[in-house]
Amino acid sequence: MSSESVFNYNGSKDIKEFVIPNNVTKIGEYAFRGCSSLSNIIIPNSVTEIDSCAFERCSSLTNITIPNSVTKIGEYAFSGCSSLSNIMIPNSVYKIGKNAFYECSSITNITIPNNVTKIGYYAFSGCSSLSNITIPNSVTEIDEGAFYECSSITNITIPNSVTEIGKDAFRGCSSLNKAIVPSFFKNILNVFPENCILEKI
Repeated sequence: MSSESVFNYNGSKDIKEFVIPNNVTKIGEYAFRGCSSLSNIIIPNSVTEIDSCAFERCSSLTNITIPNSVTKIGEYAFSGCSSLSNIMIPNSVYKIGKNAFYECSSITNITIPNNVTKIGYYAFSGCSSLSNITIPNSVTEIDEGAFYECSSITNITIPNSVTEIGKDAFRGCSSLNKAIVPSFFKNILNVFPENCILEKI
């Protein structure tokens, strides 16, 4: 018998702040989607999963603390949270779904947790203010378009653990001047901008 407790918010879309109950283990699909006035949300340590589109288009959300109990961030979970500038993804997270932070245009820094092995399809695409990204040695795959049009990134280091980079992963990163990549990469066409200098290690 499952002990999962899923939370879905059914109140007014004009809500400005909310505290999720302590017994909740999963923030449900579309839980707060379109709550464009929501600026403050408190997530308890009981939550282990943030489901797909949970906070999609919560455009007033400026910062959020994800507790270290969370292991999965679903597809489009924070997509369109255009005011979100401060987010810490804990090391407990091992899965970041596709488009999870799509067009979070105010985020400036992201550290990928040490348990993540794959950065999902267009996961951080359109994060136009993102200038600093740290990719740990746990990552083996950077999926298609993962950082597409992250136009403020100036340099990136791909660790030796990465064996696959999808097309357009860093395309549209118009400020990306230099990328350090593992020496065994042969085919990296259509991955980086044309003016980017590649240095192999």
